[in-house]
Amino acid sequence: MELTERRAGKTVVLAPAGRIDMATADQFRERLIPLISSAAAGGESVVLDFSAVDYISSAGLRVLMLAAKEARSSGGRIAVAALQPLVNEIFQISRFDKVVACHAGVDDALAAVSAPA
Repeated sequence: MELTERRAGKTVVLAPAGRIDMATADQFRERLIPLISSAAAGGESVVLDFSAVDYISSAGLRVLMLAAKEARSSGGRIAVAALQPLVNEIFQISRFDKVVACHAGVDDALAAVSAPA
């Protein structure tokens, strides 16, 4: 799994590529959780661009659960964007689309996290 990061205004866009599974979940967590904390401290939001994620396992979903919890406790905002069909199905079956805000595209997610709470 590769992780790329860019800024869009007051939002950090983190784009993982590949699979988020047992082999890569720790790497994902080690990058994501501190990013959410530092973004929240600076009044920024985090958008996860999942356009290049072709699979996510329960280990990856656990990282997202921890990320959502960190965002809530630190006063930050997090959203997921551009889910591929299989990943979208996994989110729907596991009802994860109720845990983390999911958006059709990165622009939609950026607009949502930029809107007043």
